[in-house]
Amino acid sequence: MRYDDNSTEVVETYTPNFEAWISEFQEWQTRIGFDPTWLGDYTFDIKFDWDTAGDQIEFGDFEGMPKWERRMQIPQQNIRDAIISMVTVQGDTEFASVEQQNHLLDSAPTEYDRKSALRIMCEEQRHGWQMAYLLCTFFGEQGVREAMKLLERNSMANQNRNEEERGRLLGSFNEPIDHWLDFFCFTHFIDRDGKFQLKMLSTSSFKPLAASMGPMLKEESFHLGTGANGLRRIVKQGVIPMDFLQKYINKWVSTGLDLFGTDESTSAQWAYVYGVKGRYDERESEVEATREHLNEESRMHYFNEIKAEMVRISKPRKEGEPELFIPSDKFNRGLGNYHGQKWTVHGEPFEGNEEDWQAYLDSVLPTDEDERILREEYLTQEWIQYREWKGN
Repeated sequence: MRYDDNSTEVVETYTPNFEAWISEFQEWQTRIGFDPTWLGDYTFDIKFDWDTAGDQIEFGDFEGMPKWERRMQIPQQNIRDAIISMVTVQGDTEFASVEQQNHLLDSAPTEYDRKSALRIMCEEQRHGWQMAYLLCTFFGEQGVREAMKLLERNSMANQNRNEEERGRLLGSFNEPIDHWLDFFCFTHFIDRDGKFQLKMLSTSSFKPLAASMGPMLKEESFHLGTGANGLRRIVKQGVIPMDFLQKYINKWVSTGLDLFGTDESTSAQWAYVYGVKGRYDERESEVEATREHLNEESRMHYFNEIKAEMVRISKPRKEGEPELFIPSDKFNRGLGNYHGQKWTVHGEPFEGNEEDWQAYLDSVLPTDEDERILREEYLTQEWIQYREWKGN
């Protein structure tokens, strides 16, 4: 082993199970259309920050006991299954985002954006490696099977997907990212959700999972920063009108909110009981957790954060342009208590028949005509503020 700073261990010797998985991973890259030569000298290191992981279980029914470092220390099979599920879902999202985005590299508005997107895709693959390493190294044959499945599924948005391939596990990661405006919204809203998920796993009772999160969170900050920076540069340039841009914000916020899961989730409750997944502010909070509403609490932290960030993104807009805003958390929801209900972007009950509702959705979400206008009118101009790439 070696250390790339004072606290982060980099694993240098892999198990035969993980070595076999790596061979399958290389085939996956080819299958989805990611050219390995794009990596340059980037390496998929397995990193652990043991200092931030903690030694004792921090919440739940096992609070105060030593954190589990191996599979056989985990006292119950259902807890092992819960950890495997958490690791699998996290790994699935990492590979899915590369499948969604890699086709964009040829159409980057600037070299800065191309290099930034490529860095994100490299780091997402490293995060997927990290999760596959945990599965292959700590969870025996069951873990190896789940690690292989990470490479067998393919985002429904991937242009090289075969019809017989299963889609990814979470809805947002099967959504098409058709152009760079989608990319900046995705990295701002969906990668920000990813930050929340990683932070909630950073206090996990399974120590190798908790220790994986520190290095991943450091890298994830660049991803969501790329989204916020891209949206600010679009606003500053002023080519895409704010009311047009608002439609894409409306589209991606609702799917980002859905990623936090169902309301009153029993699976979230059990994950907390087992100490597997905590609250976003677990170490900072002095309030006892309301176990019946864990997803709702995390979603509200996220919602408040993106509202504050949107105020900053809107500031440089041209005079006379409306301020961008975050739509109501009731609008266009696919999960939770508001699923299937009709609410406006301002959180008011919609009044009207089904035809009226469809007309309203067309006024606040991107339509096929909006996509045409975006491609043929806006994206053919200097639509985003130029930024120079100063790296290698």
